[in-house]
Amino acid sequence: MASTVILLAVFMTNLDLWIVNVALPAMGASFTSAHGQAATLGSLSWVLNAYAIVLAALLVVAGRMGDRIGQRPVFLAGVALFTLASLACALAPSLGWLVVARIVQAVGAAAQLPTSLALLLATVPAEHRTRATRNWAAVGGLAAAAGPVAGGLLVQIDWRWIFVINVPIGIATVLAGLRALPASARREEGPLPDMLGALLVTASIAALSGALVQGPDWGWSDARTLLLIAAAVVSGAAFTFRSLRHTHPLFELHLLRLPRFGTASAGTFVFGIAFAIMLLSNVLWCQEIWHWSALRTGLAMVPGPALVPVVTLLTARAAQRLGHGPLVAAGGVLFAAAMLWRAAFASVTPDYWRDLLPSMVLSGIGVGLALGTLVAAGVASLPAHRSATGSALVNSVRQISATVGVALLVAVVGAEIGPAQRQDFRIAWLIAAALSVLTAAIGLHITRSARATKSTASAPDSTPAASASAPTDAR
Repeated sequence: MASTVILLAVFMTNLDLWIVNVALPAMGASFTSAHGQAATLGSLSWVLNAYAIVLAALLVVAGRMGDRIGQRPVFLAGVALFTLASLACALAPSLGWLVVARIVQAVGAAAQLPTSLALLLATVPAEHRTRATRNWAAVGGLAAAAGPVAGGLLVQIDWRWIFVINVPIGIATVLAGLRALPASARREEGPLPDMLGALLVTASIAALSGALVQGPDWGWSDARTLLLIAAAVVSGAAFTFRSLRHTHPLFELHLLRLPRFGTASAGTFVFGIAFAIMLLSNVLWCQEIWHWSALRTGLAMVPGPALVPVVTLLTARAAQRLGHGPLVAAGGVLFAAAMLWRAAFASVTPDYWRDLLPSMVLSGIGVGLALGTLVAAGVASLPAHRSATGSALVNSVRQISATVGVALLVAVVGAEIGPAQRQDFRIAWLIAAALSVLTAAIGLHITRSARATKSTASAPDSTPAASASAPTDAR
């Protein structure tokens, strides 16, 4: 019962990414008719980006809160807040209120995600923990497969139902959780992570996103655009300075100096940008260029996300045998091929079988090979006592990359979407392809690094003393 409660909440949170993307055009149309002026893509992008930015900034803080006061109360508070915020999203009278409600929703999600796995492991015997962890990870893949269709079906009624559906699920989760979830003891005392650092990283990402989104309308040399860029640089530099010197930093940036962790994190960031461009561009193309319904769009996109958990499962042994690098490289190449396919064959006349389907299949296989493997490669290279902190950092990097990807797409295609933007979409897909090629290069670098490490460890002249010093060097 407890496992079901936890996995249901995790499914609800993961589903959010897919259904909100599918519903974005409908949101714009709704606010246009209600207020007499069009909601531009730039303004709509904050429905996605405000959520991702806040989630990235608070994941570590919420995880530490769970360690301090117990995983159960933090998890249940997160579910309750996410549920209330979902209701506020559904009732939002304007786009501005919707964005504010999405920020609150992200706070609830940040409390759920890092505490859910800890609670899940506490509810099962030690011999079943590996299976429980796999189930927890598989929920994300199931949500990805169900999300486009669920979003399309709900938008057929009204886009507000994509948030209403969370309310009964959230209420049931809280009520069942109060009975079924085990009480968890506090595991640590001491101060919380650097809260000013959380504000600085939020300001930096928000300012960068604002510059990318508004730059095409304001002009790249406009004082407002330059001010946002300057704010992003200054707050980002201040955050980095504080993180490197603070006794309890939000992100332990020194972990990025570990060669494989730093490389894998860079790959996660680069590939995450390409993934965000792909996801939102396909939704916009289907609904704004081909004029398909949200349901038809969701059904058309299913093959890609449905392949991700299948490929991840089938290649688990290959990762153990070949290492992480080759899978990342292959995934980057296939995802680049998917983006190049769209750039070559996309037409304003709908042709699903020739245009979108092959691209979705290639991208689904690419994501299944690359994304999870990059995360695994990074976390596997960490010392055991830093695995939780490193995992939180990687998840934050993924959210930040999604924000940058959405903002970059808006900057390329502009605020108004129509057939005239066909070439702009191609430019966006070429950018995603280039980022995917860079991901493949990072995969090759991981392969070379792993071989060099293995060669050094097995060298004939290696001594026990040298071997004993290896863990210290790794740290």
